[in-house]
Amino acid sequence: MSTIAAAPAAEPKPLYTSLFVQVLAALILGILLGVAVPDFAISLKILSDAFLKLISMIVAPIVFCVVVHGIASAGDLKKVGRVGVKALVYFEVMTTVALVVGLILAYTFGPGHGMNIDPSTLDAKALNTYADNAHKLQGGGIGSFLLNVIPSTSFDALSRNDVLQVLFFAVLFGVGLALVGGEKGKLVTSIIDAASTVLFRVMGLIVRVAPLGVLGAVAYTVGKYGVGSLKQLVSLVALFYVSVGIFVLGVLGGVMALAGINILKFLAYLREELTIVLATASSDAVLPQIMKKLERMGVKDSVVGLVIPTGYSFNLDAFSIYLTLAVVFIAQATNTPLSFGDLLLVLGVSLITSKGAHGVPGSAIVILAATLNAVPSIPAIGLVLVLSVDWFIGMARALGNLTGNCVATVVVAAWEGDLDRAKAAKVLDGGELVDVTAG
Repeated sequence: MSTIAAAPAAEPKPLYTSLFVQVLAALILGILLGVAVPDFAISLKILSDAFLKLISMIVAPIVFCVVVHGIASAGDLKKVGRVGVKALVYFEVMTTVALVVGLILAYTFGPGHGMNIDPSTLDAKALNTYADNAHKLQGGGIGSFLLNVIPSTSFDALSRNDVLQVLFFAVLFGVGLALVGGEKGKLVTSIIDAASTVLFRVMGLIVRVAPLGVLGAVAYTVGKYGVGSLKQLVSLVALFYVSVGIFVLGVLGGVMALAGINILKFLAYLREELTIVLATASSDAVLPQIMKKLERMGVKDSVVGLVIPTGYSFNLDAFSIYLTLAVVFIAQATNTPLSFGDLLLVLGVSLITSKGAHGVPGSAIVILAATLNAVPSIPAIGLVLVLSVDWFIGMARALGNLTGNCVATVVVAAWEGDLDRAKAAKVLDGGELVDVTAG
């Protein structure tokens, strides 16, 4: 009679080795330093800046390698095109829903009512910081946006970390590689796959210093702005956080349920990345590891490589909520009546201006200005009202945008039949450990 020895259970790692616990501890320490020693806390911003630069250094080449390898290994270019079309359809539908959610909540709760701001008393100089970036949106429209997607040179797109331009070149390169095929095609594909493996290992090393980046970002925010900066505009900030929560749990949760995924388990799976984004107010900080995590969850790499980078420019759900919410808030605060026609105009213009917002410094303020310019009845100088809380709102914006893009990837994969549901269920239930820091 034979016996089968059970495999020894893996010993649990000490709690302090968890990236989530480290990031959470850094966040709490940052708040304490910001309150206790604000001057010193402000100086720690260098940690956040350095971390974001490290991430920025590796984002473009990772996007290029993942997209090219995904297309080249897909084997069916019609399938790649089909995935792209489905992603764009999904993006437009969800962007429209997000814009409408912002309008409904703004009118339901009226965060700007009672402020009675006289636009002539506002300081226009406060917007000078964003003036240098305004040219990126002036005279725009769909034609200008599409033209800007094409890089001057492939190296220029990589050197400037323009994710959308890198994506454009990567798609062309991947299609060309798939068409070449044969031994030459396989050779180049294997080289790109090897390069991608190395880049993800480098990313794993960079992610280990995320707690320092979070410490610097949170300490700087609390030290510089404090809690007092929220006094007058606390209703707008609170309403926006609630709006993002409703959209994520209600709208995105419903969409994920149709795909057979529990949104709460999905958010728990991405908790380390979401914590980093919340603290740094930048979804760039986690783009590489988010792509790897979605692949490890059972989403086909070709879908991840196409949907995530494209979504960074085309699927800004939380940003869309903020656009309409802020426009109505400014109108309410300055006692500016809005007609139904004005609201339709705001929705239409926002559908265009929200695209390509990623990567433009101070993008929220700049794009709000571009949106308000299309609605002459609202004083554009009202943008000054939201400047003091833009960082706090930016944290929820980045969080909502990232969640929306991750959900979009899973939904498009399920729609296309490229989601391994059994593996996804196992990973989300904790049956399989996923550690992207290991490469």
